[in-house]
Amino acid sequence: MLEIWVVAPACLPLVLRRCHTCASERFRASNKFRVNANHKLIDAWLLARCTGCGETAKLTVLERMNVRSVRPELLDRLHANDPGLTAELLQDPFVRRRNRIALDWDDAWRLDTGESQSPDGEVIDVSVRFAARIPVRPARLIAEGCGLSRAEVERLITEGKVVSAVRLSGKLSGDFTFTLKR
Repeated sequence: MLEIWVVAPACLPLVLRRCHTCASERFRASNKFRVNANHKLIDAWLLARCTGCGETAKLTVLERMNVRSVRPELLDRLHANDPGLTAELLQDPFVRRRNRIALDWDDAWRLDTGESQSPDGEVIDVSVRFAARIPVRPARLIAEGCGLSRAEVERLITEGKVVSAVRLSGKLSGDFTFTLKR
């Protein structure tokens, strides 16, 4: 029997970037955008607040672009401070690279294992799906989904009772499957 687990965002991740005012390295995205037009050129920023001192930082979304080259629906979403757009832009590798930021997904995701729970003593096949590119350690997912400790999951992996086509060490952010033999 194949179970499907879904890893989904519970809230926006924290933005990892050094604050110029205090020593904090974490910012919270505010779901607000600043748009500035100068003749035919437009700039847009996502605003983020430092978790330490509250200082506002601007994360560049558009820089000196011709207004006609920007999709009208993107402009509408920027002007409406669309929270969905905030999530999309934080996931965009181009925006992250341009602003030299990383994301801290700790406590910002949840695991939905569905209603099915297999009884002890069975083989469980699980397909893990990611609703967003959230880097998570597979051992942590398996521990949370099966109600085990991470040390117990690590022991099961080394004993060969948890097997997968992907490497179960490190972090994954893409779909994978595994089999648990109890």
